[in-house]
Formats: sequence, C-alpha cells, structure tokens
Amino acid sequence: MAEQGPTGSGSDARLIALFLDMMTAERNAAANTVAAYRRDLQDAAGWLAGKGTGLGDADSDKLRAWLASLSRDGLAASTQARKLSAVRRFYRFLFNERLRADDPAAALDAPKRGRPLPKVLGIDEIGALLDAAREDGSARGLRMLCLIEMLYAAGLRVSELLTLPFPPVRGDQRFLMVRGKGGRERLAPLSPEALAAMEDYLAVRGRFLTKGAPSPHLFPSRGKAGYLTRQHFALELKKLAVAAGIPPGRVSPHVLRHAFATHLLAGGADLRALQKLLGHADIATTQIYTHVQDETLTRLVEDVHPLARR
Repeated sequence: MAEQGPTGSGSDARLIALFLDMMTAERNAAANTVAAYRRDLQDAAGWLAGKGTGLGDADSDKLRAWLASLSRDGLAASTQARKLSAVRRFYRFLFNERLRADDPAAALDAPKRGRPLPKVLGIDEIGALLDAAREDGSARGLRMLCLIEMLYAAGLRVSELLTLPFPPVRGDQRFLMVRGKGGRERLAPLSPEALAAMEDYLAVRGRFLTKGAPSPHLFPSRGKAGYLTRQHFALELKKLAVAAGIPPGRVSPHVLRHAFATHLLAGGADLRALQKLLGHADIATTQIYTHVQDETLTRLVEDVHPLARR
C-alpha cells in the first residue's frame, strides 16, 4: 500500500501528473507519448474507481481484474500490452519515489500476443503479376519483371535483392551468393525464367545509370542510396497489382517471399531445406509457414468438402 495512506481520485490525478512530469523532464518523452500515458492511466484509474479503489491504492488482484476486463472488452493484445506497460511504469515510479512501499504491477503477466500469419498470394495471383509485368515492354517493366521473378524464384529478402552486386552471377552460374542477416552468406538458386528475365533487364540496365557513372549495384538508381529503394519498389509493385486485378493492400515485396516459402512447402519441400533457402538462423522462424499451410488446407475443406455444406 502507499506510504502516504489511501488515495482518492484527486490524489490519483496528482500522482499521474507527477509521473508524467518525470517522463517529460527525465526521460525526455515526446508529447504524443506523454499524452498516450495520460490516457491509459486515466482509463485504468476510472475503471478502478468504479470498483471502489484508487489507482494509487490498487493491489495486484485489482490490477489483474482490470487486465481481464480489457480482454473481455475485446481490446487487441497489442493494446492491452501498451496499457499494461503504462501502468507498470507508473507503479515503478511510485515505488522508486517511495510513494508506495510495493510494486503491485511487477507480478502481472503480459497478455499473449499471437504471432500474425504472413500474407500469401496464390500461384494464380503470382502468375497474374508476372503477366502484367510482361505486358509492359518498357525498361521499367523489364526491371519489374526481373525483380518479381528473382524474389519468387529465390525467396530473397527485399533488402538482399535490392543490394545485389553487379554482376550478380558469373558465366552460366544459376546461383546467387546472398549476404543475409548477421552477414551470413548462402546460395540462392535462380529458375530459368528468372535468369531469362535478368538477361532481358540487363540489356536495358544502362538506362537507370547516371550518365557516364558505373554502379556496383544490379538495380542502380540515381537517388541518394545508389540503388532502387524498397519504398519505390513497393510503390511500383502496388501499381502493378492494380493492373493485375489484385487489391494492392495484399501485395508487397515481402509477400512475394512468403509466397515462395508457402508454395514450396505445399509442394512437399523439406522444412530444413526451406530454412536454408530463406536464410533463417532458427527453424522456428521457418515453421510459421506450416501454420499458413494448415490454414489453407482448413479453408479448402470448409469450402469444398460436401459435408461442410450441410
């Protein structure tokens, strides 16, 4: 309990104000952050007041009941976690400043946040994207076709793709040497279609170079970075999605990597092999795609199985 005795709503307001002053003066918290803390703490104080307890007086059981109410109200786990974070900081401040003799929030468990499944495009949708890119015979169209073919053929991270060196392969090699996260290197195979798209793109690559200036990047740009940025690539990809009849919100460079992994796994690829192709350090990261496959199969049964329609 608080060393200063029971607190009422006025005292709660004073304690919140003291906490926010500390966040501003000592932590240099931004105005938006301070405002978010104020809202979350006032919301918690309002709920506790309805249960006959002040925020400054609440014990762990009352705070658990408050957390449970957030879940019952349907708040997202991320929102619950944010509110709990504000309350934890508040009570830690009270404890450190000797305004309370204990920290009732220290024993609270954070709400479990489910890991979202990655967005995935179907094989027919990948085909529609590729067809839309082929219809554009301009230099930009050939570059986009090459980018999509390489992402989908090798499952590269977008940063790995856009920073590929020039030339990316030598002679008749069919593998890229990719430097991934943590400086780890791996070989990434290219399909005949990806190699053909690269050859067509290389014939017009010079149009993206600054006049008279060579570039060490496969996908050069006249911008500050020296290579095509992920933001520009994402924007061009969404425009292509519209041309292909796919909602642009469902398409991004990373979605193409997800499609590569999901389609390989659905075709019978070994999970360990997929881990190496994706450059994951931990196979647990790769296992998310097994859940994607499970959901796809579940939807298939629900939509097609005759008993599901009864």
